Parts: sequence; structure tokens; C-alpha cells
Amino acid sequence: MPALAKALRIPFWAQILAGLALGVLLGWAARDGDVDWLVTTLDKIGSIFVQLLKLAVAPLVFFAILVSVTNLRNVGNAARLATRTLLWFMATSLVAVAIGLAIGLVTDPGAGTGLTPKDGAEPQHTGSWIDFLTGIVPTDVVTPFTELDVLQIVFLAAVAGVAALRLGDRAQPILTFSQAVLELLQKALWWVIRLAPLGTLGLIGYAIAEYGWDLIDQYATFTADIYIGCALVLFGVYPLLLWTVARADPLRFFRGAWPAIQLAFVSRSSVGTMPVTQRVTERLGVPKEYASFAVPFGATTKMDGCASVYPALAAVFVAQVFDVPLDVGDYLLIVFVSVVGSAATAGLTGATVMLTLTLSTLGLPLEGVGLLVAIDPVLDMMRTATNVAGQAVVPVLVSAREGILDRAAYDSAAGAGIADADAGPERAGAAA
Repeated sequence: MPALAKALRIPFWAQILAGLALGVLLGWAARDGDVDWLVTTLDKIGSIFVQLLKLAVAPLVFFAILVSVTNLRNVGNAARLATRTLLWFMATSLVAVAIGLAIGLVTDPGAGTGLTPKDGAEPQHTGSWIDFLTGIVPTDVVTPFTELDVLQIVFLAAVAGVAALRLGDRAQPILTFSQAVLELLQKALWWVIRLAPLGTLGLIGYAIAEYGWDLIDQYATFTADIYIGCALVLFGVYPLLLWTVARADPLRFFRGAWPAIQLAFVSRSSVGTMPVTQRVTERLGVPKEYASFAVPFGATTKMDGCASVYPALAAVFVAQVFDVPLDVGDYLLIVFVSVVGSAATAGLTGATVMLTLTLSTLGLPLEGVGLLVAIDPVLDMMRTATNVAGQAVVPVLVSAREGILDRAAYDSAAGAGIADADAGPERAGAAA
């Protein structure tokens, strides 16, 4: 019977694919037949899935960062590892934004769309450097959690983690409690992750029912640019770095990291995917103590898709629609904003804050954000998949350079199904 149950079990990737296909069909049927109740149902299904992911974001980020900071005490050369991690985050972001700019300059995504400045609308929430810098430090310890300000939550968690390190053994009860809460949150989030196929159905179905293929056709060049740019980073830059820097087989990386990448594509949330990303990173041979720091840190700051490729292309797109010429200085500003301002995206779905930060820095009309809001869900899937892949790649690169990567584990890493990833290495390995 166990063998029969295993044989009849549907792989998680197949469940995702089925949800995607069914969502497309239902979305098309709802739009073509003008079925309001179906549109509403698809919207509710997708919204509830995203809400469930976001429900755990605030406490998950706080306890993950706190625990990860204190775990660095168990790693040799902790300061060196943290510094190299940050430098690799910045280096790969630099390459990603360069790719985005190059594609934008070659393809002119804003030309021939038929869009005009009057089609835009200024967003309700915008980002600026003043807001970014002053917004890091909260005014109290409650508001960041109620308003889901991830950047401020990261600040509070980092301060608490450093304080716990300085207290030493006296902070052990707090650390034990924090570790237990983190494991509880991760277990609860696994249950939400199992709903990803249903969430896919709702999110994709509603996007098609609400906007239709006509919208995608209108933004065809820009959409293709985002997917091509992210694909070049995901399947070009990352494999090249793995091969040349880590001396590691890129195919084995993708085999091991695929559960996190596919969940990121569906959920459109780096933070929501974080437990899966950390688990697959550890299976790829990265020491647990280091992975527990690098992955949560990356999930809130490492955004090659949302904060590098996307804002570069979006800035070129908006400038062309509003007929604003950009010069070399503007392109350098885009690079600067993308490399330094990644934390503004905060690992949540969407990249509006990063886009407004980029446009305001360049002096471009913020109404340009309104041109891209409708198409954002379609773009965000590929952007988030790229983000999460980068969040797993960098710990592998740093571990390999520092000589702490478990090569045997990396070479034997297998992409266990997401639904099995919390069941322990034995079962997960068997499922693969």
C-alpha cells in the first residue's frame, strides 16, 4: 500500500502546472463569458493565498533575522562571511541592472505601445531616499509589525540579535524561545505552501479574467524584456558564476534549488518562499549556521529581478512614454539606486516602492508607475523566481570560496517536492 500511495502521488511541480493551466482556462472563460461570480471567486482564492503568506511575514522575518544573527557565533570568520555575502549581493545586482539597461536600450520597450502620459496615474505610496533612510529606524516597536514595514522589522531584529550576542549565556532563554517560535512559524507556513497550486489557479485566473491577453499584447516588448532579462540572469549569470567561482555544476544547483524557484514563481514572495530557500540551500551543502543568516538576509535585501532588471527596464520604458531623454548620468543613477536601494523592496510581492524610488531619483514622472500596475502580476512571477535563485546562489558561492561548502552534499542534491521538504531528509530524498 505505501508503494501504491507513492506511485499515485502527484508531484508538486505537476500540481503547480495543473493549477496554472486550469487558472488560464477559468480566467479565459470568465472574461469571455463575462461571468462575474467566477472572476470574484478567482480573485478571492488568489487573495486569500497571498494574505496567508503575508500573515506570517512580520514574525517570520523578525525571528529569522534574530536567530540568524546569533547563529553567526557558531561560524568561524563570521564578520568575513557577512561582508563577502553583502559584496556578492551587490556584485550580482550590478550585473543584473547592466543587463536590464542593455536590453532596454536595444529594444526600446516604450516605443510603439500606443500609451500616452494620460494613461498613467501617480501611486498612493511612493519611495524616496529620505523615506528610505529615515524609515529604517521605527518610532516604536509595534507599528512595523502592524503596518508590515519589513525594513524596520529587519532593523529591530538585527539590533535584538546583536544585543543577545553581547549578553552571552544570559540571553539563552530568549534564543531558545526565538528558535522555537521560528520553527513553529515555518511549520505553519509549510501548510500554506502546500496550497500553492490552488493559489496559482486563483492568481493566474484572476489576472487573465481582469486584464485579458490584450493588455499583455500592449506591453509585449516590455514583458518580453523582463522575462528575457531575468532569464539571462537566472540561466546565464548564475550558472557562469557557479562554474567559474564555485567550481560547481550549475545543473546540480538548479536540481536542488528548483523547489524554491518554482514556489517563488507562483507565490511572488521572497519572504514567503524563505523557509524553502533556506532548506534547499542547506541541501546544496551550505552550512546550516551560515545559511540561516545568508538566506533571511537575502530574502529582505537581495532582489536581482525586482530591484535590478525591473527598475532599469521600467525607467527606460517610462522615459520613452513620457518622451524624457536619458543620458549617461541617468543610467549611472539607475545602477546606483538598484545596487544600494534593494532593501526597499523588502521581499514582498510587487516592486512599486523600488520603482518609485528609481523614478523620483531620475526626476521622471511618478505617473509612470500607473502604466505598469496592471501588468505587474505577470512580471512579478519571473522577477521573484530570479530573486530567490540569487538568494540561494550567493551562499553557495561564498561557502565555496571560503572552503566550507559540503561538496558531497552539493553533488548529491536533489529537488525534493515542496510538500515533502519539511518531512526530514530521508523522506524528502526518497520523494525525489
